[in-house]
Amino acid sequence: MVHENCGVVGIFSLAGHNVIPFAVDMLRALQHRGQEAWGIAIPNKPPFKRLGLVSQAAPDFQTIVRKYKSSAAIGHVRYSTFGKSNLENAQPLKVKDLCIAHNGTIANVEQLSGMVGGCTFTPQTMSDTLVAAQRLVMHIAEKDDMASAMSILKSEMVGSFCFTFLTDEGSVYAARDTRGFRPLVLGFHKETSTYMVASESCALAAVGAQLVRDVEPGELVKMGKAGVESQQFATEKPHAHCAFEYTYFAHPSSIMEGINVYSARKKIGQFLAKKFPIQDADVVVPVPDSARPAALGYALESCLPFEEGLLKDRYSKKGSMRSFIEPYQTDRVEINKGIIPIREVIEGKHVVVVDDSIVRGTSSASIISTLRSAGARRISLVVTYPPIRYPCYAGIDFPSQEELIAYQHGAEEQANEKVAGKVARVIGADYVAYNDTSNLASAIGMPEEELCFTCSTGNYAPLGIKPVFKTRAQIKGE
Repeated sequence: MVHENCGVVGIFSLAGHNVIPFAVDMLRALQHRGQEAWGIAIPNKPPFKRLGLVSQAAPDFQTIVRKYKSSAAIGHVRYSTFGKSNLENAQPLKVKDLCIAHNGTIANVEQLSGMVGGCTFTPQTMSDTLVAAQRLVMHIAEKDDMASAMSILKSEMVGSFCFTFLTDEGSVYAARDTRGFRPLVLGFHKETSTYMVASESCALAAVGAQLVRDVEPGELVKMGKAGVESQQFATEKPHAHCAFEYTYFAHPSSIMEGINVYSARKKIGQFLAKKFPIQDADVVVPVPDSARPAALGYALESCLPFEEGLLKDRYSKKGSMRSFIEPYQTDRVEINKGIIPIREVIEGKHVVVVDDSIVRGTSSASIISTLRSAGARRISLVVTYPPIRYPCYAGIDFPSQEELIAYQHGAEEQANEKVAGKVARVIGADYVAYNDTSNLASAIGMPEEELCFTCSTGNYAPLGIKPVFKTRAQIKGE
């Protein structure tokens, strides 16, 4: 199954402005959400798709902008949580006269594909996005109304989604699932009278557009010649905004649900320092890059020096890449090899290293080894996210328990402290401290019941499913 936690954009210019330069720049700004493939779609043409980073196509930008000139477009950057990384699985996809881009995961895609008919669903031949698009087109043909079609589709689907749609008539739609698992925002570019939706507000800032508001959970937004129209296709409470967005996935400059991500991460570090004071520590060092604000918050609250003791080699082949969203273990290892220690900061010291999460343990073990090689006297690892012990079915790549280190070595443990002790021994740290859900929610500034912590708690009630856990090979179709 090809499930996505990616980045989506949708753009419509009331003034008839060519929005393709906006689309390219917005997708570049969302590159942290997906670095395997990207694409754009305009009315009445097959979608344009490329493997790799958006920036790798820079020599062709002028040609792309000219060839795909349009006042309406949608776009997508891909990070696959399921399925293989190839151009066929890249988005946007087109079904009849509807193009679609998707950020999220449809957990009951096999059941949904049975409603569509035709080919038997397999991870190699279909994606959850394609199945959802086919089913939506069926409902639109019957109801002749996007909101009604979305309402029916929502009742059939289990999972998370932020969709952008484009019709051949030139209308752009955006829809967010009723729980609000994944972020989606609405913006406006005044100089060109252009409305935009994007996964994060950093994409709006990249093109000089203003953030108007979040797209509400269960809301369908239409951008067209009449401006912006909005309908609520479904309502559900409480919401379940992904807590992992705030600790790792989202760009630090973004604003989600009215909360600046950088400020939230810094505050998370401050809350961690209060919860886990380390009396004999000498220095606080972040794991680059997403843990930097939390490490700064920890250092400030603890009155300890903050130092950049670990730096990424950005001139290596994968120096600018994010290891967690790489689909293959060999690539994740290659990225971690590019983290270089500064011995003068580390040698002979008790280092508090702050990281956003421990998922597989690959990065953590590599970083601990790097700090040891640079002469660290003692290493305490403080983690902003609670232990990840369960697969995610809402769009993050925690697909199988077999690869989750907190499950492998702490499946029988309830207390975070005991899990942390076992994980510390495996990765070679002297001490590991995990955040907990209540402390994290307080630091983010949202009620705990409004956040999704399924990957830590195993409570799948927000998704309404009781999953059957599979191995990674089964899920990825390998």
